[in-house]
Amino acid sequence: MECPVCAAKNPDTSLQCGKCHTPFPGASGQETLHDGHTPESWSVEATPQATGIAPAVEDLELGTVLSGRYEILQLLGRGGMGSVYKARDTELERIVALKLIRPELAKNPEILRRFKQELILARQVTHKNVIRIFDLGQSDGIKFITMDFVEGQDLRALLLERGKLPPEQAARVMLQICRALDAAHSEGVIHRDLKPQNIMVAPDGRVYVMDFGIARSAHLPGMTQTGALIGTPEYMSPEQARGEKLTERSDLFSLGVIFYELLTGKSPYPADAPLGTLWKRLQEKPKPPIEVDAAVPKPLNDLVMRSLEIEPEDRISSAHEMVQQLEIWLGPTAGGSTVYLPAKSISAYWKWASAALGLLLVATVVTLRLIRPHKPNAAHPPVSVLVADIRNETGDPIFDDTLEPMFNVALEGASFVNAFSRGNARKLAGQLPHPTDKLDEQSARLVAVGQGVAAVVTGSLSRRGDGYKMSVEALDSRTGNSIATSEVSAASKDELLLDVPKLVAPIRKALGDSTPVSVQLVATQGSFAAGNLEAVHQYGIGVEQQFAGKMEDALASFSKASELDPSFARAYAAMAAIAGNLGRTEDATKYIKLAMEHVDRMTERERYRSRAMYYLRTRNWGKCVEEYGALVKQYPADLAGHINVTYCYENLHNLPKVVEELQHSLEILPQNQPSRANLALSLSYMGDFSAAEREARKVLEVNPSYEKAYRGLAYAQVGQGQIAEAIKTYQQLEKVSNVGESSAASGMADIALYEGRLGDALQLLQRGAAVDLKAGRADSAAADLALLGNAYLLRKQKAPALTALEQALANSKSISTRFLTARVYAAAGETAKARSLAATLAAESQPEPQAYAKLIEGEAALQDKDARKAIALFSEANKLLDSWIGHFDLGRAYLETDSFVEANSEFDQCLARRSESLDLFDFVPTYAYIPPVYYYLGRTEEGLGSSGAANSYWKFVSIQEKGDGGTLLEDAKKRIDVLNKR
Repeated sequence: MECPVCAAKNPDTSLQCGKCHTPFPGASGQETLHDGHTPESWSVEATPQATGIAPAVEDLELGTVLSGRYEILQLLGRGGMGSVYKARDTELERIVALKLIRPELAKNPEILRRFKQELILARQVTHKNVIRIFDLGQSDGIKFITMDFVEGQDLRALLLERGKLPPEQAARVMLQICRALDAAHSEGVIHRDLKPQNIMVAPDGRVYVMDFGIARSAHLPGMTQTGALIGTPEYMSPEQARGEKLTERSDLFSLGVIFYELLTGKSPYPADAPLGTLWKRLQEKPKPPIEVDAAVPKPLNDLVMRSLEIEPEDRISSAHEMVQQLEIWLGPTAGGSTVYLPAKSISAYWKWASAALGLLLVATVVTLRLIRPHKPNAAHPPVSVLVADIRNETGDPIFDDTLEPMFNVALEGASFVNAFSRGNARKLAGQLPHPTDKLDEQSARLVAVGQGVAAVVTGSLSRRGDGYKMSVEALDSRTGNSIATSEVSAASKDELLLDVPKLVAPIRKALGDSTPVSVQLVATQGSFAAGNLEAVHQYGIGVEQQFAGKMEDALASFSKASELDPSFARAYAAMAAIAGNLGRTEDATKYIKLAMEHVDRMTERERYRSRAMYYLRTRNWGKCVEEYGALVKQYPADLAGHINVTYCYENLHNLPKVVEELQHSLEILPQNQPSRANLALSLSYMGDFSAAEREARKVLEVNPSYEKAYRGLAYAQVGQGQIAEAIKTYQQLEKVSNVGESSAASGMADIALYEGRLGDALQLLQRGAAVDLKAGRADSAAADLALLGNAYLLRKQKAPALTALEQALANSKSISTRFLTARVYAAAGETAKARSLAATLAAESQPEPQAYAKLIEGEAALQDKDARKAIALFSEANKLLDSWIGHFDLGRAYLETDSFVEANSEFDQCLARRSESLDLFDFVPTYAYIPPVYYYLGRTEEGLGSSGAANSYWKFVSIQEKGDGGTLLEDAKKRIDVLNKR
């Protein structure tokens, strides 16, 4: 048997060509499931030829006019649906493709009904890579479909000529197919019969997909004609072959088969018959393309294999995601590069005209992180932009604070853009020489200059007839020079939301973003509900309330927004953030889970942020770091990502990474005082006290009222032994604010305990706790009360100590409160209470509280005079968490067993890592733990017979010489006397 397409000789028993895989008519005389080689494609350069398919009706003569308007010009080919002609639409003076419908199909009223239904759907798909269907017509009993006519060749013919395409060219072809498919899927249209024969390549290089939905409309149960199964076996998905309900992912499988053939020139499921290929895809995965052809790039190989997963849920999530991954691999010229495709007689380069559609912000659950351009582009330096208030000249309050959040979303589609917080900007505007609560052009520029923000976006919204006009301009914040302008007109309120990305596109381009506009538009789709402006308005109100410190009001506004639009992911994420800030951990976790239920309504940045927040709220620090790490790698200018990940690193006790991320945040926004103040604290924790002091003073030069900067400065001074200077810093902090008064009291109490002034410490801790309780800062008050209990115990006043501990636990059940109070209970001999708290910490899922539980159990064992057990417990705790307090406890336990060498090693570590003792329990400074280390070090040196013991005791006594008593101080003095007499 000779193949009608490639003329290859095949056995008479073959069901398809062994060279080009074109199916032949079935041996039984019944037509095969394949529609033939060129049924749904045409080329004006190709002469009609036999296809192995009988004519649907007698061929129409050239010059025949159907319906009084369609003049038949040329027979292009025949397929399972019927013959295809080139025709002239004399009414509209355009060339169309006219496809006849087989008589047996045309006479079936159910098929005609379904044709009409599918055509209505298919006509909604308007995209430059889609051949659009015009109409279903009839003439003298002949039913036909008219559609766009495209000169060129179908992809099957191209493959026959080339065998395969170079990887980059294959990727560019697939990119356009995916864009077409994405446009169809967004309209709810599934192709169901995607194959190379349904894909045209025009002379100008553009790729077209045709026949959306027609396969299903031509199928009825029990039919023995073409379409007994919906689709073509070689490209059919497993669920399609099983006769199951189809989704968009069925088309994605077909895409994978096509991509495989483009890359390798071979079918992923080779078989002797079409039904054989069906059986294979139901049972086994294909051989990876890279194993067929080693020249196939690994990222493209992986993309193909993800598309060819047997179960739909395991496949790549959408055509949109495939667009994204292809564009990432192709690089920034994905929308306009030149590719080489052969014509019939000559070779030429064709310009691919389609614009990119979906690179940066794609609403998908799964993101391929392995696919990268071969030559990574130089990183664009970060650019911060502040969106000023959009002047609402319509008189309709629904637009107040409504559009600005969407501007931030659209701007941050560029990976190098950081949208400056409008809430923070409004606070700063209130601190200008002429304070204001408005962010007009003048105040916004003043804030921007002060904060190092490069550009300010201003704009106005007004009525235009029955519609609206919105104009925006980006200004250089320092000079006021215009960077870019943009304007749109919208017919309705809801349409304005969709127009915001259009307005932002010229601004992003002027700032240096090369992302195609079509990518930008698609990337923001879904983030805000176009049909629910009131929900977005409530969201905007919530944002303003949040940054005004009205947390409960903001929570109510975000909640209302979610009620108006139950799939509003951003509203749930905002509720989670506020609940977390209010200490309502369970609510925060609940809200972020609700946000993740609507992941399809998030941009890519939002998905990273929301997942990271979920892990942060559930205290999964490892995953938190992983998710934020992925965010800042994809969006290096994401200021919140760099800052928030420091909290996760801090809980993993990875201070170098905390410092690194804070430094990154300052590269994005050098005047970001919160980051610099946190950097000062972190540098102190790392023991770089001089650098910490330098950073803290930088903050205070700009903002003399910044509470955290005073703390950073005081910590640095204490670490450098500048106790008097630290006290002065805390005294200045007292005057800053209510929070400053509380922090100053805790800080000075720590210095008092450090110096052994227990009476002063009691007064300061009582005052700090009272201030915190009055202000509703329960966790901070509890920390003060727990340390108060410890101070009482050091003065051998057990009763008030236990009272203070009870008050601490009544105010907070935080991990740090439970840990600190349990330690004091154990020291007071209340081991049952200590062990009860240890049990609650052991029940936590994270290693840190579990380690704390073992430390408490060890303290209880020491009280029970079982030092060996205590050593075992402390050692286990240190394996879970390498903490300063763990080494301190272990040294004391070794000392009790006269293991002086081991004890000496532990206390040496404590001194080497003394900076870590600045803040052991959260909310309160704890450097007072350092002096006892010298006492215990003296004990170990004395046990070792070292002459240095007296010097260690003397260091302890010299620090606490101003003290008013204490067991360790009295004992140290006695030991010095004994050693001096030897």
